[in-house]
Amino acid sequence: MSERNINTVDLDSLSTLQIIRKINEEDEKVAKAIKKEEKNIAYAVDIIIKALKEEGRMLYIGSGTSGKIGVLDASDCPATFGIDDFLVQGIISGGEAAISGWLEHTEDNEELAIEDLEKIGVNNRDILIGITASGNTPYVNSAIKYGRQLGCKTIGIMCSKNGKLKNICDLTIAVDLGPEVIMGSTRMKAGTAQKMIVNMLSTTAMINLGKTYSNLMVNVKPINNKLKDRVKEIVMLATDKELEVVEKYLKECNYDPKVAIVMIKTGISVEKAQEKLQQHGGRVYYALKSYVDMGSD
Repeated sequence: MSERNINTVDLDSLSTLQIIRKINEEDEKVAKAIKKEEKNIAYAVDIIIKALKEEGRMLYIGSGTSGKIGVLDASDCPATFGIDDFLVQGIISGGEAAISGWLEHTEDNEELAIEDLEKIGVNNRDILIGITASGNTPYVNSAIKYGRQLGCKTIGIMCSKNGKLKNICDLTIAVDLGPEVIMGSTRMKAGTAQKMIVNMLSTTAMINLGKTYSNLMVNVKPINNKLKDRVKEIVMLATDKELEVVEKYLKECNYDPKVAIVMIKTGISVEKAQEKLQQHGGRVYYALKSYVDMGSD
């Protein structure tokens, strides 16, 4: 992380456009580096899915930018996938004040990590995901060690091949990005890589838990008129039916988009659609596939 980037030593002598191009050229390396870790990311998702199916929680933990990345992903999951707030959580050293402020000194506090995990009642069903650019953040590494003592599965996300985190996690996603545009500014390539990786982890896990159908957000909770309109649009796209038809079915199933889609595509009742979805873990695709494979029942 502290290595100097030989491609950007002339930054302060460049035009605005030239600086932008330099930054963009470095950012292009991020996706290529992540590609090399795709298998580990997939293994991580499988671990996450197992934990969530067994009533565990997905817990990100980090300091500074890394902590903010975890908080951001966790806070977006309920609205996107219709899950409870507690299921995916982001823990950052320094708490809420560190989200908008600067509390970097907390990253060295190993005891604070344990206190933060104790506050949320971490247990052996949970999966703990440590995020750190260097892999050497004391707060994160302490949390991972504590989680392992409790029997938690642990995953590390780091932007270095040699961090200590690699030696204490069940699985490590280690992305080699090279030096930052500005030396040591891990809010740049490292932050971008971390955001891409947590997006993959949470999104792929939620797809496998039945929170989408095709690429549609079918687990949206219609708690206001705006979201009711979104649910209507989703069901229309999924079934290729007109608004009037979709509204009729949605009213029958209390605006549950997954149930409405199964009802419309199969012609079965609310109760049978709910039963089909329950049999297949809430996954619309497999509920519909089983109906086709077995014929109407």
